[in-house]
Amino acid sequence: MGSATSELPSHRTPLADAAETGLKIVIVGGFGVGKTTLVRSVSEIRPLNTEEVMTQAGVGVDETRGVATKSTTTVAFDFGRISLNERTVLYLFGAPGQERFWFLWDSLFSGTLGAVVLVDTRRMDDSWYAIDRLEHHRTPFVVAVNRFDDDTTRYSLEQIRQALALSEHVPMVDCDARVRQSGKDVLITLVDHLYELALAQEATP
Repeated sequence: MGSATSELPSHRTPLADAAETGLKIVIVGGFGVGKTTLVRSVSEIRPLNTEEVMTQAGVGVDETRGVATKSTTTVAFDFGRISLNERTVLYLFGAPGQERFWFLWDSLFSGTLGAVVLVDTRRMDDSWYAIDRLEHHRTPFVVAVNRFDDDTTRYSLEQIRQALALSEHVPMVDCDARVRQSGKDVLITLVDHLYELALAQEATP
């Protein structure tokens, strides 16, 4: 994604005594789309990463089209935390992207309030499985398009919505997973979406 680096906080924030609501959020998407980067950039604690160096064993197994320079891969999940305010805390789980680790996803979705589907427009087909599993579990989600520096397609959000056959009710945003504020905006979009769904459910007789 170019030479920019993640904007990490200068200190690690302890959990506020007033925190009373913890929300489990899962970040899913294809291999190399930026899930680990997003968790790392927004987390207020040192994130737990399960990245390992890619070896010859993955040749012919992991699809590296479009991410040929990637040298590490998540083999379990990433974990981070961010406080939206003094009372609400998001616990972030980044799912592994390679197909051989997809069997972990259903377990990871257990207890999840909502999800972020991170999309790379150079590899949009990789997003289908994530969307399918979330819809199967009836887990609300938003779609965040991670705009890579070498992406020459520049598809609009509406074009991406049509390509992924997304309902108009699914929020979509552009983001740069390396930038802390951009990642926070994605999470705020998800929380706002969950809040609106909760209000709509309460209003239903």
